[in-house]
Amino acid sequence: MNSRRTIAGLATATALLAVSAGANAAVYDYAKVISSKPIVRYVNVKTPVRECWQDTEYYTSYEPRRNAPGRTLAGAIIGGVVGHQFGSGRGNDAATIAGTMLGAAIGHGPVSKVEYSRPIERCETRYRSRQEQRIDGYNVVYRYNGQKYSTRMPYDPGNSIKVRVDIRPAG
Repeated sequence: MNSRRTIAGLATATALLAVSAGANAAVYDYAKVISSKPIVRYVNVKTPVRECWQDTEYYTSYEPRRNAPGRTLAGAIIGGVVGHQFGSGRGNDAATIAGTMLGAAIGHGPVSKVEYSRPIERCETRYRSRQEQRIDGYNVVYRYNGQKYSTRMPYDPGNSIKVRVDIRPAG
């Protein structure tokens, strides 16, 4: 007897679950799509472009004069003679040495200033901007059981759309 009650209770519980699940279960159907229009948004896209060109670089170099031993010697002799004319005693010797050194430097000549140029490539990255269209989704109008409905979808559904038909008791 006890087992009969248990079986009857289980059968009743199973039936109630089936009825309640059936009442809330969703049913799917297909509806005809009337129109599907893309939702377009415009965005600015920046693209890096590397631009290079040939340029000329100028630079200056200071170089000593080449192979001037004769001028240096002549300058030293003349400077020594002129320096010997100044001072007396040990001051005369110092003036002679200073005149010799100064004359040698003048005879050797100043450093030459030489200007050079060379071709170089310069590059720069610039950005080109352009507008692109992006589709954010679709506004879809469809007909189901004589009624028109609209929704927004992330893709174009084509000629028909799957709809969920939900029937619930009123009250």
